[in-house]
Amino acid sequence: MPAGAHPAAFSRASLALIVPLSALAALLGVQMVTVLGTAASTAVPAALAAMALGALPWTLLLPFRSIHRQNLAQSAAAVATIAAGNTLLLPIGLPVALGRPDLVAPLFLGVALALLVDLLLAARLFATPAFPAEAAWPQGRAAAETILAAREGEHRAVSLLLGLAAGAFGAMYRVPMLAFGLAFLAPPWPLLAFALGLLLRGHASDLPTGWLPDLMRAQIPQGLLLGAALAAVAQLVATALRRRAELRPALAQAFAAHLAIAVLLALAGGLASRLGPGMLALFVAYAALAAFVHLLVCGLAAMHTGWLPALALAMIALTLGLLIGFPPAALCLVTGFTAATGPAFAAFGHALATGHILREGTTEAFQQDGQRQQRRSALLAAAIAVAVVWLSHAALFAEGRVPPMDHVYAIAIRAGTAPDVLSRMLPWAIAGAALQFAGGPTSQLGLLFATGLMLLNPAAGWALLAGLACRDFARRRLPAATPQDLRSFAGGAIAGDALYGLYDSTWRLIAGRR
Repeated sequence: MPAGAHPAAFSRASLALIVPLSALAALLGVQMVTVLGTAASTAVPAALAAMALGALPWTLLLPFRSIHRQNLAQSAAAVATIAAGNTLLLPIGLPVALGRPDLVAPLFLGVALALLVDLLLAARLFATPAFPAEAAWPQGRAAAETILAAREGEHRAVSLLLGLAAGAFGAMYRVPMLAFGLAFLAPPWPLLAFALGLLLRGHASDLPTGWLPDLMRAQIPQGLLLGAALAAVAQLVATALRRRAELRPALAQAFAAHLAIAVLLALAGGLASRLGPGMLALFVAYAALAAFVHLLVCGLAAMHTGWLPALALAMIALTLGLLIGFPPAALCLVTGFTAATGPAFAAFGHALATGHILREGTTEAFQQDGQRQQRRSALLAAAIAVAVVWLSHAALFAEGRVPPMDHVYAIAIRAGTAPDVLSRMLPWAIAGAALQFAGGPTSQLGLLFATGLMLLNPAAGWALLAGLACRDFARRRLPAATPQDLRSFAGGAIAGDALYGLYDSTWRLIAGRR
């Protein structure tokens, strides 16, 4: 397709792909988050669906052969799944779990606006020093390699197919092949920090008694993640101050938007009549800051690793809110608002990375037009996700189908927190911030180590180490394996993991409905 002629998101051919795929993806996201607890990306399956339609020998389907139109479709599907499940339904399930259904409508309005901010900010910050296009973006790379393999010949397709086979086979035996593929896409030192965190958390109980305390009970991962997250945001702000034209306006506008949403939540949720002026101002400031930090940290973690510490960070925000002394209604709103920010930002960031890879070698005007069309497709998908969740949430909650994590948050709100939690977290928060500052904003050592320590997934740590070893072996012993071959193989492994994960999730959904 010639430069300057990027497919339009709102053309009839594009809409014929985007609208049905987004609706199906949103429904799948709703189902996954209520049954499985979280929604997974559907970017790779959506890309394959678009490619399959384009391969059919029908004249009406010829427009679907454009890799850029396929990119619009997979961008929309990825955003719709995550938006419907993680950004919208999960937060509004918390008032139901807490016994405050009157807060569902105000919170839904707030998280729908937060979704809009997520998508617009991702488009503003992608390909900047804060979120460079050349970073790992593993799911984005996997979708791009899947689309390109069909176009660029046998050699690339072979590397991708080998990766697909390895990814699906490993996922079948519960090996986290996302971690294995990630090892070929990012610098090794940050990945080693992430792997160390995963292994320490996963095997702490296997060490001799006394070597390590109960990490979660001692608030060590929570403290490290809190400190590293605040340090990471401070580094972003410092970068913005140095590069005013690129970052400062976007970050300032994003924080102002979160502040406005926090004010809206306080008013719509009835907090203005229940809290004194001082506590009300503190709620607005805290909610805006917690959501803003949550968004940026989720984006950084997803860019480097493909994993989101979203639920853990929201729990930290809830814990600090308890220590401040907010009443249950305020805690419900601030936790739901915080949990809503970040996942859609990350999903759209991966989609933008896919588009960037697919448009390599084109003109700057084509690149900009492509990103503009991706933004339009993502906003359309978000609107469809909002409609799907609004129309379905009442029936789902009436059946008792509330996302499992909402019950965890509700129990924490009712139980309160021990007064010594902050004193236990503070030393580790200082350590996490120190590690983050020592590693610098490029490596994100503190954030990745703390993210790994929050995830109970030791298999991912071993898979990451195995991937790093295979990467080193290929570079030393297999000179015929070019960097492009390794990236294609890694993208295939991640895509295979995603495809098997979608198959497994769908099967579990069907089994659960029976």
